[in-house]
Amino acid sequence: MRKIYLLLILGIWIAILPYLGFPDSWKNVLATLSGLGLMIISYIFYKENKARETKKETFDNFSENNANIFK
Repeated sequence: MRKIYLLLILGIWIAILPYLGFPDSWKNVLATLSGLGLMIISYIFYKENKARETKKETFDNFSENNANIFK
């Protein structure tokens, strides 16, 4: 949940960055760093989502048929 708030704050930062009155060289650096931060956070979200997908439990449909019929 914390990363979601970080993503929201980073999005707001990117939206208001052109209007803050920084010199052009600073704007370029800040925009680049913000973009890199956005890429890192989205990659972390992607990895967590992939890990969650692979951890899904699979059920053995024939597990009830393990009883010995021929005793």
